[in-house]
Amino acid sequence: MQAIDGYSVLITGGGSGLGRGIARYLAARGAKVTISGRTAEKLRLVAEELGPLCSFVVGDIRDEVDRQLMVAAAVEHGGGLQGLVNNAGNMLRGPITELAAEEILDLFNVNVVAGMRLTGLAVRHLEMQGGAVVFVGSVHTRRAFLGASPYAASKGAVEVLTKILAAELGPRKIRVNCVVPGAVPTELNIRAGVAVDAEANESRLQSMQKDHPLGRIGTPEEAAEAVDYLLRAEWTTGTSVVVDGGLALGASYE
Repeated sequence: MQAIDGYSVLITGGGSGLGRGIARYLAARGAKVTISGRTAEKLRLVAEELGPLCSFVVGDIRDEVDRQLMVAAAVEHGGGLQGLVNNAGNMLRGPITELAAEEILDLFNVNVVAGMRLTGLAVRHLEMQGGAVVFVGSVHTRRAFLGASPYAASKGAVEVLTKILAAELGPRKIRVNCVVPGAVPTELNIRAGVAVDAEANESRLQSMQKDHPLGRIGTPEEAAEAVDYLLRAEWTTGTSVVVDGGLALGASYE
């Protein structure tokens, strides 16, 4: 298995939540990380925390020119590119009868199309040293969460895309995998009501923990461990690794 030390990795959505956790985890192990996102201040704070190993680029993952700038920034900062983590994503919740077509299309643009295009732009750099792509999926593809049909469908598309790109890019020595996190207390999940933060009321926290056979929700760092593995595992491609504390099992303890 390759060492992550010295790896150049681009992480989208790196200013908060899971992306920030992945950046912290990889930089702590010597990777040169470039984080992207739309909010400069969030990105700057992460970069200042992580020091010289971290650079950032402000841009909208939905914009083709911005995607090109993200790849270029990572190549410049890291002296090449060995890893791409397609983490940026949006959540959309509500009854299917009330969701607008424009909202659904924008969700798929962010969660599916953007990562597909960014991967295409990164290929010529990744193949130089046998790189890896990691998509971030969701436990929503493993268990029915009411009111989240567009989000679940978009993450299902991400897992299918992972398999197809793994087969397509394998001959170019590029591995493509997907990490499937469960209830992790990120800003996105807290707003959507699928995770809790440290200040959430105790009864709600206990209720969520009962859905997990391991008795608790996860952390960004625990999902980042799986990302780290998939970036380095030289004979693993086209697979999805579920990191959810058993939430997808659907067990009931009442």
